[in-house]
Amino acid sequence: MAWMAWTWPTAIFFAVIALLLVIFSVLAIRYPETPRVGVLRIETTRGDRLFIALLGSAFINLAWLGLGAAPQWGALIVCLVYAAAVFRFV
Repeated sequence: MAWMAWTWPTAIFFAVIALLLVIFSVLAIRYPETPRVGVLRIETTRGDRLFIALLGSAFINLAWLGLGAAPQWGALIVCLVYAAAVFRFV
């Protein structure tokens, strides 16, 4: 794996994604839910909303890198607000 730059931020990123998947799997087993319809007018579950939040956050970070010169911490704040909105309204 010498071809990839494994830094602490990279390891933390993948660890957080793995932890989220484990938490959401446990929640799905322990507290099953019925899909709900939000502003997108499609049925979504917790896992669907997590996927939408992660995908949207990736695009937010790419846009932040491509369009702005501000520190990347700003994109993290925008992504957290976006994820909260996805879990609340979608």
